Amino acid sequence: MTQSALRNHVHSHAPGAQGHSHDHNHPHAHSHGPGAPHPAQPAPWSILRMPVTVRLAAALAASAVLWVIVILAMR
Repeated sequence: MTQSALRNHVHSHAPGAQGHSHDHNHPHAHSHGPGAPHPAQPAPWSILRMPVTVRLAAALAASAVLWVIVILAMR
């Protein structure tokens, strides 16, 4: 089931109700065609916006974790 169908799923068990409807009668914010990709969204954070010292510390921490894994695997 598509997201629009899930979002607009109407199901009734009332007497005389005829099945259920998947109508899509409301406008939405999508402004691109079905074959076009979604427009780019601003990133909440970027590694390039981090200070060099923080990037270096993160790289050293990742390296240390990987070395610990290697050393433990060699035991």
